[in-house]
Amino acid sequence: MAVIIVNGEKQEINLPITVSELIKQNNVAQPELVSVQVNEEFVDRNNFDTTEIKEGDSVDFLYFMGGGSR
Repeated sequence: MAVIIVNGEKQEINLPITVSELIKQNNVAQPELVSVQVNEEFVDRNNFDTTEIKEGDSVDFLYFMGGGSR
């Protein structure tokens, strides 16, 4: 088991695991809209299937919301 940080919380995972697999494992809502940062660097959506998570990595699932003010 490896320990990583997902959205600020420790999580134990089995390695190897890709970003895509981690998204599925965490039941991320609307995975087609999520952006992912690994160690504060954005991962290109085209690389989700090939980017592997390593022991100690910090992963954030982010959604960008539109909005504004008058």
